Amino acid sequence: MLGEIFYRHVLVDKPNLIRHKAYKEDTDTKVSWSYDDDDFQAWCTGKTGVPLVDAAMRCLNATGFMHNRLRMVTAMFLTKDLLIDWRLGERYFMQQLIDGDFASNNGGWQWSASTGTDSAPYFRIMNPFSQGSTHDKKAIFIKTWLPELKDIPASTLHSEG
Repeated sequence: MLGEIFYRHVLVDKPNLIRHKAYKEDTDTKVSWSYDDDDFQAWCTGKTGVPLVDAAMRCLNATGFMHNRLRMVTAMFLTKDLLIDWRLGERYFMQQLIDGDFASNNGGWQWSASTGTDSAPYFRIMNPFSQGSTHDKKAIFIKTWLPELKDIPASTLHSEG
């Protein structure tokens, strides 16, 4: 709730954000964003090969909801691993989320892409493998949304190798 209020105040202060401008335009322009449609479609459909990211995206597509931690993990994967422009992910989430709020969604995507209000460096990344290991130890969430992986040990699903 406080995040929603905060990001609404940010929009009042910087109305250009509704025109897909970054809060920190200097940071945004320094990143060579990718627009690779194959990578983006793989992310959208939960077919990246990264179990937690794929499970989260399939959950979003099926239910219209995604837990906040998973929103950050998937957003950081899109922007920091695939280097895809945060605006594409922001738009996709608003099309899919049943609880989508423009201010919160925009703020969250910019926070994840490090183009937003905070001064955290670009290297802040929520690693999907360590996040899965910490928050889905037995890979129950992953196996629920990726039934094709039901027989794979959790330790394997949480391994980057």
